[in-house]
Amino acid sequence: MQTSSLKKEILTFLGVMLCSFLWGSAFPGIKIGYSLWNIDSGDTWRIIRFAGFRFFLAGILVIAIGSLMKKKFLFPKKNEWGKILLLSLFQTIGQYVFFYIGLAHTSGVNSAVVDSLTVFFAILVACFIFRTERLTVRKILGCILGLAGIILINITSEGFTFHPLGDGLVALSALCYGVSSNMIKKYAKDHDTVLFSGYQFALGGLIMTVFGQTGVWLLHEPSASQQEISYLPALGMLVYLALVSSVAYTLWGILLRTNDVSKISIFGFINPVIGVVLSAILLKETGTLGIRYFLALLLISLGIVIVNIKVTKGKELKGRG
Repeated sequence: MQTSSLKKEILTFLGVMLCSFLWGSAFPGIKIGYSLWNIDSGDTWRIIRFAGFRFFLAGILVIAIGSLMKKKFLFPKKNEWGKILLLSLFQTIGQYVFFYIGLAHTSGVNSAVVDSLTVFFAILVACFIFRTERLTVRKILGCILGLAGIILINITSEGFTFHPLGDGLVALSALCYGVSSNMIKKYAKDHDTVLFSGYQFALGGLIMTVFGQTGVWLLHEPSASQQEISYLPALGMLVYLALVSSVAYTLWGILLRTNDVSKISIFGFINPVIGVVLSAILLKETGTLGIRYFLALLLISLGIVIVNIKVTKGKELKGRG
């Protein structure tokens, strides 16, 4: 019995570490994708189209994986399409339009840290908008520590810096995630979350693709880079980013079904750490990786841990899932 329990703990740990690595790798992966597809920070419509391609493909993969797991094709009921569209407006369209444009105007390291606000926005939205949880001293302390980390990362020798088109849009992306995560929690009571995720990814990705392509056509947005695209690595990165969303989400859902939410969610603090480290290495941003980045990540991590630790009565607080 003990051997079986230990095996489960090891598999759970490996599973959450894989999810964290995948999500963390998305920060530098997107910027590398911009380079491979010759997308400049000013190519707004091409950025949206790139994001749309990724999430449409991710949605197809989630639906395929979910259908194989259920041994039947997943297809929404008539009364589920409206909820899927509403969820998609926040989880895919709102979250990732802001994120992709914001990432093009800030560093991968900065974006990884600012995006940590997702955990705290999810808590605040749950407490003040959906009213599914109570705002406790523990949660307030966790949010204060996280915000302190965000402020620290933007302090320079010239004072506090916060770029609206970069850090600001990444923060708005985190807010959209906070809303969508609470919507998922609400819908999970009566609906299949894998089905909802797959179709909202596909629907949102399709809308973003059409929207982005229409903008390119109507506004005749010229690409800032005229270099020839090497399609094999470019398509490879696009498929990888789609797998990040589809594989990580599906695996995360399995882990949440077989473990307590707080037990799994506490590992969420690893995501920005991996994002910062991989951004520094792959994007050659090591010159910007000073002591304040590590202090900021420490504050954010401590805040997430405080939010997720057990309360005295033995009940566990729910964080990002």
